[in-house]
Amino acid sequence: MLSAPMTGSAQLTITQLRKPGELVEEGEVVAQFDTTEEAHKMREAEADLAEAEQQVLQAQAEAGAKEEELATELISARGELEQAKLESRRNPLLAAIVVQQNELTLKDAQDKVLKLEKEYPQRRAAARASVNIQQAGVQKAKVLAGVAKLNIEKMTLKAPAKGYVNIESNTNSDFFFPGMTFPAYQIGDAIRPGMSVAQIPDLTHWEASVVIGESDRGLVALGQSGEIFVVALPAKPLAATVTNLGGTTGPPWDRRFECRLSLSDALPALRPGMSVRVKIKTQTMTDVLWVPTQAVFESDGRTFVYAREKGNFVARDVKIAKRGESQIVITGVNESTEVALSSPDQKDAAKPQEKSKK
Repeated sequence: MLSAPMTGSAQLTITQLRKPGELVEEGEVVAQFDTTEEAHKMREAEADLAEAEQQVLQAQAEAGAKEEELATELISARGELEQAKLESRRNPLLAAIVVQQNELTLKDAQDKVLKLEKEYPQRRAAARASVNIQQAGVQKAKVLAGVAKLNIEKMTLKAPAKGYVNIESNTNSDFFFPGMTFPAYQIGDAIRPGMSVAQIPDLTHWEASVVIGESDRGLVALGQSGEIFVVALPAKPLAATVTNLGGTTGPPWDRRFECRLSLSDALPALRPGMSVRVKIKTQTMTDVLWVPTQAVFESDGRTFVYAREKGNFVARDVKIAKRGESQIVITGVNESTEVALSSPDQKDAAKPQEKSKK
């Protein structure tokens, strides 16, 4: 299943779409959406990225200059401290007031060096913080550009395997009424993100789905073999096997269940949605008598057939051994007995008769 990508847009517009039933190879483009909005987002993100990279370079230059300024200030303070120490060595030879001035100068120089050394790591980190902020802007711009590029790539839907394209119905409408049919998607249609636009059926595995009356539920079982007749392909029947039996649904007067059959050898001309007739072999019985279903009658708890005897049709009681859709296996009459296909009492009883078959 190929679906419209989740790009953050409310709707996407189809600009390219394969035709229904068209054969595609693996990797070929099946559908393309309008990328104008995402391309605009990507250009904006790339422009923001280029600007953010320049801001990083500027912030790095400013941080470097700030670090040089801090280093110069610390070196200068240390030089002043050494000068004050040299001056204080002359104190024994100087007057008391000069000595006091030298000591004050030395203390100020020591305090200044200690302060600068203590604040240097924080002030250096503050200078580098601006660089980190600009680098975060670069990463953000890269992510936005990458997301836009990825969205553009996802807006091209390619076939994951070789197969025939099956276009989904366009249900992207706010107007519904009972029995409404939806057309298939076309170029120019809008589709919401996440909705299916097409599918590539698995050509290596085919299933036929049929609905069977509840009365035949006990006859069908998993693993039974069958034959599938494709209405549109007048070829030989396709061998199949019963693989799934669904739950019984429907009103009380028409209870039915779904039966799925897996095809053994599929034809290249098969397409999803084709109508089929299915014949399931429920049981093989040998050495039995059977008659058409319409030859068996039930009345007042009796089950009988009308058998020909001396030119007339007489009711003969029989027992049903097995009932099928068109044939019933019976006992109670001999092989080759002629039976009526309708009640002889009816005016339209002039229908062809059949002989019971073995």
